[in-house]
Amino acid sequence: MSDHTTSGWDVLDASHEALRRVVGAVPATAWHLPTPCSAWDVTQVLQHAAGDQIGFAAAITGEPGPAFNPFEPSGELEGDPAAFTEDALARSARAWAGVDQGAVEVPTPVPPHKMSPWSGSAACALDAAVHAWDIAVATGQASPLTPDLARPLLKVAQEIVEPLRAWGAYAAVLEPEPGDDDVAALLRYLGRDPRWTPSA
Repeated sequence: MSDHTTSGWDVLDASHEALRRVVGAVPATAWHLPTPCSAWDVTQVLQHAAGDQIGFAAAITGEPGPAFNPFEPSGELEGDPAAFTEDALARSARAWAGVDQGAVEVPTPVPPHKMSPWSGSAACALDAAVHAWDIAVATGQASPLTPDLARPLLKVAQEIVEPLRAWGAYAAVLEPEPGDDDVAALLRYLGRDPRWTPSA
């Protein structure tokens, strides 16, 4: 991890590493497989995730946002997916590294558009980590989410997700089931089936 730009925010750095690791392990033949984001394939989920990281960086620094619409990903990616991912993660990490952890608030691209630094960094982390999970389960990889990571992500999800559901950014909450752990609780809150498989 020392070879990569880090933000100094533990939850965000862990989430970036999850996305980085999952993208690096996607087989060359798997980029157009279906994902839990039913309208998008693996490439589109990656484009969306990378665009959102750039969007968070732009909100903080005032630099240009993504050169494409993260909510209308093309599904066509030129060049190396790992390099594409790394560029977005590095921009996000550099931006967050410059945020004063004692600040009252920081600008964000998602409502309410200003959050405490912890909540903002965790919201950015939520996006990276959950899309890492989407790509992992779509391509036959182990889940990159751990209970230790899921707990703070659920905390921030409960702060920000409800207004976003109305825009279609998240599906409706799924009912909990016996035996759910912290990871399953997070995924169900975000409208994802923890047992999702490509054939489901």
